[in-house]
Amino acid sequence: MSILDEPINRLDGTPATLGEITGGKPALLVNVASKCGLTPQYAGLEALHEELAGSGFTVVGLPCNQFLGQEPGTAEEIEQFCSSTYGVTFPMTEKIEVNGAGRHPVYEQLVRTPDEEGEAGDVQWNFEKFLVDGSGHVVARFRPGVEPDDPRVRDAARALASSAGA
Repeated sequence: MSILDEPINRLDGTPATLGEITGGKPALLVNVASKCGLTPQYAGLEALHEELAGSGFTVVGLPCNQFLGQEPGTAEEIEQFCSSTYGVTFPMTEKIEVNGAGRHPVYEQLVRTPDEEGEAGDVQWNFEKFLVDGSGHVVARFRPGVEPDDPRVRDAARALASSAGA
């Protein structure tokens, strides 16, 4: 089964699959949090989304409260914070777990992908990024400290967007 076939609710609670949320297009999947030192990365994620959305690429935020309780809000609070503070327009999912026994099936697949140093396994912190092509193959993993405007992220996202035939 492709990662795109995995059921995951949208932030508003409506059922979907990851493929429905991404539109079957390339995407950058990011576990996000509203009260983290890395939260300003929302601005870069939104800029990347705006730049490439017309090319059939999207960013998807997957809220997670596993790292020091840095995403404590309700779905409504998360949506309000993201839209009013960072102007977020990219899709968001329900709050999920990315590590441990309660790890969401989407992350069961994502964490098998090694990062640039060849290390796979648990998500290290908020704002870890996974680049997925339109078929659901994970093509790159960027650890939390890699900013969305880092050339490695932007160039890989642009290449996927252009290869999608956009």
